[in-house]
Amino acid sequence: MNLRPLNDRIVVEFVEEEEKKTESGIVLPDTAKKEKPQQGKVVAVGKGCEDGELESVKEGELVVFDKFAGTKVNLDGEEFVILSLEDVLAVIES
Repeated sequence: MNLRPLNDRIVVEFVEEEEKKTESGIVLPDTAKKEKPQQGKVVAVGKGCEDGELESVKEGELVVFDKFAGTKVNLDGEEFVILSLEDVLAVIES
């Protein structure tokens, strides 16, 4: 990937949630999903995230972000979103 975010921006690769089932055990297909994913893996961070002034995220971390935040980018057949650090709501720790 040749995408370098600027300032306080990060590049996130969408992470699809696990398949969903109803209480009766019916698996819902991907076409039934109406919402885009709200979590992803950080694949690049801008210099503004590394300077220590901002609470930052690191490459490889899983994050949760605002539903309608960022700008979608398709690169080499993969879909990414470029987010401002303000749009990140939480880091998922395991």
